[in-house]
Amino acid sequence: MLKRLVDIIFSAIGLILLFPFFCIVALWVKLDTPGPIFFRQVRVGQDGKTFRIFKFRTMVADAESTGHQITVGEDLRITRSGRFLRRYKLDELPQLVNVFIGDMSLVGPRPEVPRYVEMFEDAYKIVLGVKPGITDFAAIEFSNEEEVLKKYDSPEEGYIKEVLPRKIELYKKYLEEKCFRTDIKLIILTLKKLL
Repeated sequence: MLKRLVDIIFSAIGLILLFPFFCIVALWVKLDTPGPIFFRQVRVGQDGKTFRIFKFRTMVADAESTGHQITVGEDLRITRSGRFLRRYKLDELPQLVNVFIGDMSLVGPRPEVPRYVEMFEDAYKIVLGVKPGITDFAAIEFSNEEEVLKKYDSPEEGYIKEVLPRKIELYKKYLEEKCFRTDIKLIILTLKKLL
């Protein structure tokens, strides 16, 4: 109950304070390339329930139909505004809406697309016991994920064989250490990483 109350209060404050910034970014995204302002992708949440995650659109409108669900380095589908937003993780800010409505928490394992969850179904049975979050140990360790995946001949294969298993380990670490103090620590570490 306390975690949910904190999520509601801080996501509401964040959305109110960031509203002018959201308007500026929305205008930039809209003027940069044709397409919607937000990217809404299906992710798997608590207890395996799916929801649509909110992000500012950082790629061309039909990006998912022209490539993988993961992006690497200088992916040509990324827009000019998208490069900036991704660099500073600003495209993730609309997820405060997901937190406010209860799909996500501020802190928790990052939500994954159904395809990858199905590949690691047994491991995800434990991970999906809690609400997914905007940040966690994995989000901090893989804050430069696109750069990490560049070193693989097949970035998707690298994600499936090496990156995602490591993320799952870190999700389990969060579950073992889950408490209010851990959440505060992760929020501080995330802000430090971004700054």
